[in-house]
Amino acid sequence: MRLISLLLIFILVSCSNMSEKKIIGETAYINIQEIETEFLSRIDTGAASTSIHAENIQVLNSSANKQKNLGKKVTFETENNNGERTTFSGKILKVTKISNSQGKEYRYEVKMTLGWQGKYKPVAVNLRNRSKMKYKLLIGRDWLADDYLVDIDKEAKKK
Repeated sequence: MRLISLLLIFILVSCSNMSEKKIIGETAYINIQEIETEFLSRIDTGAASTSIHAENIQVLNSSANKQKNLGKKVTFETENNNGERTTFSGKILKVTKISNSQGKEYRYEVKMTLGWQGKYKPVAVNLRNRSKMKYKLLIGRDWLADDYLVDIDKEAKKK
């Protein structure tokens, strides 16, 4: 009897947590608060972290050893799917080793505040040249966690 009661409590808590989560599609228009720019983004549950298209990455007082650039100011240019170009400056929070189909590389991470349907959430975003990719902003599990469920049948809609 006690086991059944615990199971019922678990199911109720799980259901209430799911009802608080928003359902997002495999693509979505995500706004980046700091640069006031919207990106048609790929929602990728297979990616651990969020990644943005970055060109002309400049680190103030840069060191050849990327790890030594931690905490320094970085500036880069980005471009969304509409060709709108903006510049972002922020502090390097982390230098991450990323493994993907192209191999392994080190990327800088900066804090950005990403929003969808009026709900904003800060996340560490890694910088990568995504010029050859369809989606200039890739949303990973770090941003999705605790707040979103992904429905691959749901289509991205403009506000």
